[in-house]
Amino acid sequence: MVTDLLLLHTSPVHVPVFDALRDRNHPGAVLRHLVVPELLDRARAEGPESVAPALRGLLLAEAGPPVLVTCSTIGATAESLAPELGVPVLRVDRPMAAAAVRTGARIAVLAALESTLAPTGELLAEEAGERPVSVVPHLVAGAWDLFEAGDTAGYLARVAAVADSIAGADAADVVVLAQASMAGAAGLVTGPVVVLSSPAPGLAASLAMRPAP
Repeated sequence: MVTDLLLLHTSPVHVPVFDALRDRNHPGAVLRHLVVPELLDRARAEGPESVAPALRGLLLAEAGPPVLVTCSTIGATAESLAPELGVPVLRVDRPMAAAAVRTGARIAVLAALESTLAPTGELLAEEAGERPVSVVPHLVAGAWDLFEAGDTAGYLARVAAVADSIAGADAADVVVLAQASMAGAAGLVTGPVVVLSSPAPGLAASLAMRPAP
């Protein structure tokens, strides 16, 4: 069976999320998952560019289908390798960023990892182009500890609480959940603000990169 899309993750928690999205929105698509947690560990310690050689080796070994990278910290580095890999590579948060800059000029970015904030801000600026936007980063204190401890409910609740505080203060037109793992928090936000997450639009856009049969 031919693989339609290779998904590169830095946490195994993403696998069932994307499989569920596939089953709901893209039945019949064949996904292959590659989980490499040490890429995020290295990127956090040494910077995202430090993982380029490892990414190159991994993706060359998988040569074939388009690639969706679900880690926001290393997404830009992975995308930069596409020309030499000879296959399309998409960072999962790019379609979300494009939607965010179309939604409003005041963008709040929520992340559980500090290493995610700069790449997300750069992506939003890239997608904004000439549009005047204001991007305000928010590091959700304690959220990553909850995630690493396996407390998914607590993690998502912490993220949603920060989004609600932003909505209550009318401090943004749109809230961007910078990490794919945060997607479940969007449904917990009760305040009057648009909340965007990356998995669904990222999967749809990457499957659209498949070569025509």
